[in-house]
Amino acid sequence: MATPDQKSPNVLLQSLCCRILGRSEADVAQQFQYAVRVIGSNFAPTVERDEFLVAEKIKKELTRQRREADAALFSELHRKLHSQVSNYATLFAQALPRDAHSTPYYYARPQTLPLNYQERSAPLAQSSGSLGSSGISSTGVHTLNGPTPPPPSLLPGQSHLGPGTGDCLRQQLGARLAWTLTASQPSLQTTTSKGVPSAASRSMTRPRRDGDAGGAVEVTEAALVRDILYVFQGIDGRNIKMSSADNCYKVEGKANLNKSLRDTAMRLAELGWLHNKIRKYTDQRSLDRSFGLVGQSFCAALHQELKEYYRLLSVLHSQLQLEDDQGVNLGFESSLTLRRLLVWTYDPKIRLKTLAALVDHCQGRKGGELASAVHAYTKTGDPSMRSLVQHILSLVSHPVLSFLYRWIYDGELEDTHHEFFVASDPTVKTDRLWHDKYTLRTSMIPSFMTMDQSRKVLLIGKSINFLHQVCHDQTPPTKMIAVPRSAEPLQDAADLFTDLENAFQGKIDAAYFETSKYLLDVLNRKYSLLDHMQAVRRYLLLGQGDFIRHLMDLLKPELARPATTLYQHNLTGILETAVRATNAQFDSPEILKRLDVRLLEVSPGDTGWDVFSLDYHVDGPIATVFTRECMSHYLRVFNFLWRAKRMEYILTDIRKGHMCNAKLLRSLPEFSGVLHHCHILASEMVHFIHQMQYYITFEVLECSWDELWNQVQQAQDLDHIIAAHEAFLGTVISRCLLDSDSRALLNQLRAVFDQIIELQSTQDAICRAALEELQRRLQFEDKKKQREAEGQWGVTAAEEEQENQRIREFRESIPKMCSQLRILTHFYQGVVQQFLVLLTTSSDESLRFLSFRLDFNEHYRAREPRLRVSLGARGRRSSHT
Repeated sequence: MATPDQKSPNVLLQSLCCRILGRSEADVAQQFQYAVRVIGSNFAPTVERDEFLVAEKIKKELTRQRREADAALFSELHRKLHSQVSNYATLFAQALPRDAHSTPYYYARPQTLPLNYQERSAPLAQSSGSLGSSGISSTGVHTLNGPTPPPPSLLPGQSHLGPGTGDCLRQQLGARLAWTLTASQPSLQTTTSKGVPSAASRSMTRPRRDGDAGGAVEVTEAALVRDILYVFQGIDGRNIKMSSADNCYKVEGKANLNKSLRDTAMRLAELGWLHNKIRKYTDQRSLDRSFGLVGQSFCAALHQELKEYYRLLSVLHSQLQLEDDQGVNLGFESSLTLRRLLVWTYDPKIRLKTLAALVDHCQGRKGGELASAVHAYTKTGDPSMRSLVQHILSLVSHPVLSFLYRWIYDGELEDTHHEFFVASDPTVKTDRLWHDKYTLRTSMIPSFMTMDQSRKVLLIGKSINFLHQVCHDQTPPTKMIAVPRSAEPLQDAADLFTDLENAFQGKIDAAYFETSKYLLDVLNRKYSLLDHMQAVRRYLLLGQGDFIRHLMDLLKPELARPATTLYQHNLTGILETAVRATNAQFDSPEILKRLDVRLLEVSPGDTGWDVFSLDYHVDGPIATVFTRECMSHYLRVFNFLWRAKRMEYILTDIRKGHMCNAKLLRSLPEFSGVLHHCHILASEMVHFIHQMQYYITFEVLECSWDELWNQVQQAQDLDHIIAAHEAFLGTVISRCLLDSDSRALLNQLRAVFDQIIELQSTQDAICRAALEELQRRLQFEDKKKQREAEGQWGVTAAEEEQENQRIREFRESIPKMCSQLRILTHFYQGVVQQFLVLLTTSSDESLRFLSFRLDFNEHYRAREPRLRVSLGARGRRSSHT
């Protein structure tokens, strides 16, 4: 009876080989080993290998068809699909296929591998079974935790497996290794002509790296491969270590390497340097809470990419471990070499270079500024790199969009680390909420958002807070905005970025239009914004003509008194009387109760005309449009218009005096020349004031108001109304000569106004003297007639002489009166002449045209050469100056 060893499959197979070839056992050793591998192998590739080979072929075919974008998209989708099957990835990670560049990455960083690793050429323990006779030592298996003792046999049909891992995993790994070795048979045959190298020859002792320190140590490529795998993880090897001085990995000087291996090792070591740079950034920033959510998202994206990189390292180390356990030499086609590592790490190196460049570019940045820095790297022609950066950008922009949607849908700003481009100042009070509380951080605006989009985002949240805090409108934002908010937040970062590029503009526009429309409707319907604007136009800009004229008539006795004798309650009563007596009584009580009298600061010598002003009280949401600065501008404009209206009022009184005095003083023919002179000067002043009033009323106020009203009617948000209102005030201030550039013009105009007041006082004095003379003459004639009626002499010689003396004195005073009027006329015309010269050099075209209307008969042009320049030349001269 045969022994079990004689009937074992190994003995039977060896006998079969001897019988077929007709040779001895020593001569058929190579064929016998090949037969063992054939029987124990599975020629059909595994499912995992088929999947990734097909995936690579698809990507290469898409690239060949110039469909790089589709190839990048396919690669990204395949990666996502594969990341969801963790068990499948773990099983596949136990051995490295020949197409290493298509290998899926590990999703978790492997544990740090020990440095006291076993030499790849160390002798393996031989089993006591049939392996001893056949010399097969390359079919051992290993577990996830390291090598285990090889089983007695891996031949098909034997159920005798070593302890350690599950049977299924051992059978799979054994089948995979057998297939790999079978594929490498041609190269095996070329290495020797005497059959399979024995275990003793593969385990020949190599020079140790810790040899004699006095001389150079020869380093094998296998040792370099193992060192490089550790360098890939940022761990110094025995021969390749990090140089702090040069900030790079270097091969130790005592290592005996040829130039080719040294250069290749240095090229591979760059991958470890890139890894260290990225890992150092993530380790530092991950612990920094002030880095914010956007920064943490960036670190998470980098971690995710590093995990994929660690998966490749895990697979490479698994292959190296497998070769150590099975005794595969560098001559085999499937073994790890430096050149193979160069090929397999080409794509990961490009990805790490991109990530390292991002890390450099993002140093010192956070929030929206960091997102802009990442977005700048999407503008590349490489589809795979663009896909990588877009994937990182989708993760980085996720917190920004979370801030944004919370702001535009709820009006809430939770930006602890100041990452969002909308900034809030909690110290600002409610009355300045719209103007000062919320602002844009320009540096934090992501580059994939335009300034117009950022402004709309700011206005949406600001409108919601303005409605809640200032207007006391507690309507939920969901009812303001007709566009429904997504029930669930976007889960996938890639989908989120797609939303950012496509539907984002639509969401912003819809929320902006709906919120702004609701806010303007509340202001107009509940707070009567447009009615208040019209009231300010009527009362502060003197648009209510009948009210202003009657108010001036009522106030004339009071305002003629010194300013220190005025009392505000008396003036308020007069104001109410003027309101009840004119069409102003039909205005809304809400408007009339805001109208009030205001007395300006009193200076020595001021009269009531100098300190009187109307005021319009504003509060609540209306004060957002009519701010304190705006009301101060209205006060300046009112004082200017009130003063100009007073000049018109004074000249009207002068004309009335002319008409009355012309009839009363007909009996004083010597006084007719004085009256004529007064009439001529008053006519010049009336022409000047009428032209100024026409310019102010129609060209300035009415045109500007019409433009303002049209802009308010077409305004899309409150900022448009505020901007239009400020532009209106700016135009009125500049064209009414109240800005700093028109200070000289305003001074000349005030001098003209002073001459009008001087003419009134001079004419009153002259006419008063003439009327007194007329009264004395009439009294003298009446006395003379009365005495003649009584039968007495009408007048004595002494009385007649006295009367003639008084008449002579009056006639002698007439030249003085004329001289006084001539001086007043000369001074007035000089002031007007200087005013016209300033008008011709003004940059405002309307002011230059005003100079033509004021000098319609070219009276001043004939006297002043500077006024003889044509309008075109004046415009060119002003543009040059």
